[in-house]
Amino acid sequence: SLADRLVFSKVREGVGGRLRYTVSGSAPLPVSVMEFFTAIGLPIIEGYGLTETAPILTVNPPGSQRAGSVGMAVRDVEIRIADDGEILARGANIMSGYYNKPDATAEVLRDGWFHTGDIGGFDKEGYLSITDRKKDLLVTSGGKKIAPQPIETMLKRSPLVAEAVVLGDRRNFAAALVIPDFAALERRLKDLGRPPSDSREELVGREDVKGLYDEIITGLNRELSQYERIKKFALLPREFSIDSGELTPTLKVKRKVVENKFGDLIESLYKK
Repeated sequence: SLADRLVFSKVREGVGGRLRYTVSGSAPLPVSVMEFFTAIGLPIIEGYGLTETAPILTVNPPGSQRAGSVGMAVRDVEIRIADDGEILARGANIMSGYYNKPDATAEVLRDGWFHTGDIGGFDKEGYLSITDRKKDLLVTSGGKKIAPQPIETMLKRSPLVAEAVVLGDRRNFAAALVIPDFAALERRLKDLGRPPSDSREELVGREDVKGLYDEIITGLNRELSQYERIKKFALLPREFSIDSGELTPTLKVKRKVVENKFGDLIESLYKK
């Protein structure tokens, strides 16, 4: 194709010209990223494992990769899903325990199975997908379990959303804190012929801006179960950062820190 001759072939040449596959692990690979690299002839194989499992548990078979999945169990590894959705593993590659930490060892090694702390499930062909960390699951006041990370990922598909944190633990509905991509938001307002604001605080308080994000969330809710749908949201005037304490060094959101820092705002979302 024209795109391949003009662009994609140059990308492949830039990584040596003979690269058959690349491998991804450690963090979820966005489906759009996997689809893009596959389309340009640099397929990505996504896998899954932990330090305690030395490290691989599952991998997508080359030539049969499935976007959104971490693949199938590798040889001599067994994977099963516990009643609460946690991924359990056993095999010769599993650690014997944490050094001089018997309590921590007993917590994750039970009845011959290693408890990964991740929540997931298999499809009909045996491909494993990870939906969240067990400790991050939100349990509503009605007992429904909500995995926040997939919803946050869906929200961040919008170019107007830089970051999102879904709330709802021990609450009667799901809500969200949303950080706009301010550059993209300013471009959208300009395209719509709407005036800029003097500050980000003023910007996120504008009703026309809230309306843009209400449209995003309304669209998202159509893809969610009733109990997962975001009923209320708030826009934050600044990004999270490592220095301000909301992000880990690997740029993961510290949920408890965020909930504490924005506690008053969160409470306002749940006021009747």
